[in-house]
Amino acid sequence: MSNLNKKQVISDRRKFIVLMAQSIGLSALGGLIWTGYVQEAKSSPLILRPPGAKSEPEFLKMCIKCGQCAIACPYDTLRIAKPGDNKPMGTPYFIPRDIPCYMCTDIPCVPVCPTGALDEESVSSIKDGKKVLDINKSRMGLAIVDESSCIAFWGIQCDACYRACPLLEKAIVLEHKRNERTGKHAYLIPRVNSEYCTGCGLCERACVTKKAAIYVLPLEIAKGEVGDYYIKGWDKKDENRLENVGENVTTKTKRSELTPQDYLNDGGLLDD
Repeated sequence: MSNLNKKQVISDRRKFIVLMAQSIGLSALGGLIWTGYVQEAKSSPLILRPPGAKSEPEFLKMCIKCGQCAIACPYDTLRIAKPGDNKPMGTPYFIPRDIPCYMCTDIPCVPVCPTGALDEESVSSIKDGKKVLDINKSRMGLAIVDESSCIAFWGIQCDACYRACPLLEKAIVLEHKRNERTGKHAYLIPRVNSEYCTGCGLCERACVTKKAAIYVLPLEIAKGEVGDYYIKGWDKKDENRLENVGENVTTKTKRSELTPQDYLNDGGLLDD
């Protein structure tokens, strides 16, 4: 083989090695960046989903990131998470302070979901024997009032959130409370009823304070979960747990085999 051909082979090998090294480096860099975005997304639980969204773990399993719900939204309420949003990439969400859910009666974002991640059944009711969409059944989140920031709690009359609520006198009511300081005036305090609040965020958008004094949180964060050890007397499943309550149950320990005089004289209650 001539010297020219040898040099050509060596040059080709070097190019191949350099190309492979660059590819490996880019793959590693891409993996690190992707891992960063995944960790970033997992660290933010404050995500509001479209109407009818299933529980967050189930929603993330079923959502294929197609964006059809965002396309169908006539108000551009729904956004698709992108890198840097601190949310699972490609999934729909909304920020009420920017653009709330305007409670479309036909809920166009739900029927277009191809996988059921937005559950049509959860936002439907039976009327005149037919199943119809009912946006009032949606539970996107729950509005929370920050009493220290809400000017109504300062004694200043404000009903902006109350007036903005689409379920007037249901989801938000104004409570009349006597002003003890003056003895002559009354506070008009907004109270949120979790039974009716849909989490649309129209109240948050309407709030007059610089940082909204009423804001929507995901239900699992706003309400939390009651421990399994609490028993609801009106729940049939919980009634079954009450069947054996009241039965005499006897337990035996080493101390119970002795008389009080024996274990007290042997050193007291704290020795065992």
